[in-house]
Amino acid sequence: MIVTGAARGIGAATARRFAEEGAAVAVLDLDEGQAAAAAADLGATKAIGIGCDVSDAASVDAAVERVVEELGGVHVLVNNAGITRDNLLFKMTEGDWDAVMGVHLKGAFLMTKAVQKHFVEQKYGKVVNLSSISALGSRGQANYSAAKMGIQGFTRTLAIELGPFGVNANAVAPGFVVTEMTDDTARRLKMDVDEFRAMNAEANPVRRVGQVEDIAAAVTFLASDEASYVTGQTLYVDGGRTL
Repeated sequence: MIVTGAARGIGAATARRFAEEGAAVAVLDLDEGQAAAAAADLGATKAIGIGCDVSDAASVDAAVERVVEELGGVHVLVNNAGITRDNLLFKMTEGDWDAVMGVHLKGAFLMTKAVQKHFVEQKYGKVVNLSSISALGSRGQANYSAAKMGIQGFTRTLAIELGPFGVNANAVAPGFVVTEMTDDTARRLKMDVDEFRAMNAEANPVRRVGQVEDIAAAVTFLASDEASYVTGQTLYVDGGRTL
């Protein structure tokens, strides 16, 4: 199975959860050294780290070919790779927009296109895409919000097209989760990290922030055979923030 953007954060936690379940795991990230280190840290029976730019078709095709060759196949794809380039619309550059769309939307498209031929041939496959509660609108994130809502539409269409071939496609939309990315957001807003986390904990009914393991658990379920009758769905894992 493949997890993109898996050298840290939600991706690393997801790769770790799959390894604990006994899966052979391919950790994909932009930096091959970081990907290899993350893979080695999983304690998996079989794990590899591969450098891949998910916004580049040649890089994606080469990475998937290597996964199939070294792991003996591919049955699960988790499109997790993501970046932020936050700014208010009047300050957002074309580069900010293109970079976010390239990683989130084009990346998910290229990765899924590369693995779907294997999924269709074997009549089995699971695609889990990472969306976000920001898909519902988030000040200063026009690019990120648009990309994450796009992921939901992409997921629904994958379910329609690939369902007849034994492929399930679903998405997970995290709320606030403790990661380096959200800590960076706090610093950008000139807020103390702990205060930022506490503020976000108070904003949802369960009164706590999410952990990467919360998201990994949801992804693992949607990629399991227990979820074989679930497809085209977006599961919000947000402590009730969107209620």
